[in-house]
Amino acid sequence: MLCQKYLTYSEKFIEEQITTWLTNNKDIAILAVPAFAFLEACVGIGLFITGIILLTICTVLYANGLATLPQMLPLAFIGALLGDHSGYWLGKYIGPSFNHSKFAIKYKAKVDKAEEMIRMRGYWAIFIGRLIPAIRSLIPLITGISGMSKLKYFTYDVLACLLWSSLLGVLVVGIDKIF
Repeated sequence: MLCQKYLTYSEKFIEEQITTWLTNNKDIAILAVPAFAFLEACVGIGLFITGIILLTICTVLYANGLATLPQMLPLAFIGALLGDHSGYWLGKYIGPSFNHSKFAIKYKAKVDKAEEMIRMRGYWAIFIGRLIPAIRSLIPLITGISGMSKLKYFTYDVLACLLWSSLLGVLVVGIDKIF
């Protein structure tokens, strides 16, 4: 369980609801891991579904012996990868029309500069974006819009998701050891 001292009333309520659901649905509880990893990486949805929910799910599963790290981390990796790639492909799809939108035309110099920065240093954006919840769901969309190649995006995103899922495991074990 997460440290109760630092949680607000609504966060405590959400944590209690998650814990209750997971313990009452032990047979399918592990499926919450890829589902929430996917949702937190999805464009738009990821702004509302934070990583703390996934961390809580993984910690409860691990602490109660419902799942092990070797079971959870690959599922989190796959969910995150699928969520990221859905954003990338959406960006690829809307990219040409976005560049002709009123917004892009109005801010053409800034849009061009941002796209050039993604093309030149997009790998850093992918890694940093994967680790920062507030922008996690937006970076794949932006890289898709910018026209980053599929192979380059796939390679960097796989590495970023591997790093992220490894850090998730460290946090789960660390929280379990502390509390």
